[in-house]
Amino acid sequence: MPAASSSLLQVNAVGKRYGDRRVLDAVSFTVARGERIALTGPSGSGKTTLLNCLGGVDRPDEGNIVLQGESIGELDSNALARLRRQRIGTVFQFFHLLPTLTVRENIELPLQLLQVPAAERTTRVQSFVERVGLVARADALPGQLSGGEQQRVAIARALVHRPSLILADEPTGNLDSANGANILALLRELTGETGTALVLVTHSEEAAAICHRRIHLRDGRVTTES
Repeated sequence: MPAASSSLLQVNAVGKRYGDRRVLDAVSFTVARGERIALTGPSGSGKTTLLNCLGGVDRPDEGNIVLQGESIGELDSNALARLRRQRIGTVFQFFHLLPTLTVRENIELPLQLLQVPAAERTTRVQSFVERVGLVARADALPGQLSGGEQQRVAIARALVHRPSLILADEPTGNLDSANGANILALLRELTGETGTALVLVTHSEEAAAICHRRIHLRDGRVTTES
């Protein structure tokens, strides 16, 4: 497990309301560089809202979130978009691949947004196509892929730009058990190889088991941390 002193992400007394409903209440924890964290808890406990705050999709009403020394809440929209493109990768339950782009093109997209030179893009994309076992499917469209194959593309896309943090929201929730196990193994291996931190929202004991630590939420509060 990574050393706690190499802190990548600090979540400091974060609170969030929607109308009169408090969804997050004084949530605090840190994530070390390369550490894998499982966010667990019942439906409605605030897990996805917290993940959205970590990714800058939602802004907390209270407290702050610091990623690599930068307070996310203090960034304007352009700086926040830049931080998300450069330092954060996201994996969703329903893949969110662009249907008109091939496997290779979907993986390449984050590099295009960062204006990475074409030769380097080609090298990095090919490396990830090979790493996720999709060389034979590299020119296929998402609609021609199985769910497990689509999620492998999504993981490659999330890691290709070398982010410091991956946010994953129930990444195996739309897969059968065999494909889910393969995706979890791939996430564990690739984040381990790249030293990328992972915050994983899950109801799955199998998914939580690939993580170094678990943070359990109930009614918007951290109840246990192990």
